Parts: sequence; C-alpha cells; structure tokens
Amino acid sequence: MDSVSVNRFRDNLKAFVEEAISNHTPLKVTRRSGEAFVVMSADDWEREQETLYVLQNSSLMRQLAESAATHTQGSGYAPKDEEVDEITRL
Repeated sequence: MDSVSVNRFRDNLKAFVEEAISNHTPLKVTRRSGEAFVVMSADDWEREQETLYVLQNSSLMRQLAESAATHTQGSGYAPKDEEVDEITRL
C-alpha cells in the first residue's frame, strides 16, 4: 500500500482519490503525529467487509470447503442447461 503525507494528500486530493477509485488501490495517509488513515473506494470497502464477514462465519467457511472438495472430486452439483441459461439470461 502506498503512503503519502497528509499535506501532499491535501494538495493533490483529486488525483489521489481518482487513483484510489480507478485502480482499486488503497492509499495510506499519514499525519505528523504518526496517526494514519486509509483512502479507498466505497465499492472496495464494501467488498472487504463482505470478505471479512465470510471469513469470520464458520458455517459459510465450512460450506466453501465442502464445495471446493466436491468440485475437485467432480461430484458436486451440475446445473442443467436450462438452469445455466436462466442464470446467464441467454
């Protein structure tokens, strides 16, 4: 993660915000006192929150592990062509 001073961030606010949004890269902004904050797009932040929720939920992690195992074995659920068409809206 790149890091900039709060003064440089303030002087180039628009460019730094645009870069964080378009490149999906968070930016650490540091103050003289040593405190810092992170600038990132709202979409990226929401994705991070969803990921943390899944990782902290043992039931969802168990379902993911089971799904990965059945996929590897080739024994998982295989949707019919009509179901795939409905999902992909073809």
